[in-house]
Amino acid sequence: MAEPGADIAVRDAEPVEGAVAKTNPDLLLTQIEQTREDLARTIDDLAERVSPASNIRLLRNKLAAQAAKPEVRIGVAAVGVAAVGLTILRVWARNRHGR
Repeated sequence: MAEPGADIAVRDAEPVEGAVAKTNPDLLLTQIEQTREDLARTIDDLAERVSPASNIRLLRNKLAAQAAKPEVRIGVAAVGVAAVGLTILRVWARNRHGR
């Protein structure tokens, strides 16, 4: 945007630096419509960013991407094997002391 009181460059009778055309109503209307469209897109983008459904979808996508990595799969498999091993050991220890 142009600073208040600053000189404004004009090319082909169209304002530059966000200045508003004072003499051409059609150009002014075009600028207003463009500004409205930009504002609507900005509001839509912000609404998408704060939407709980959108955040859950993004989180789910991140989790799926992490789960697809080989090192994560190996880690999960190791934890699974350890859990099964500890369960077997615990059952074996109970049966041994129970005799």
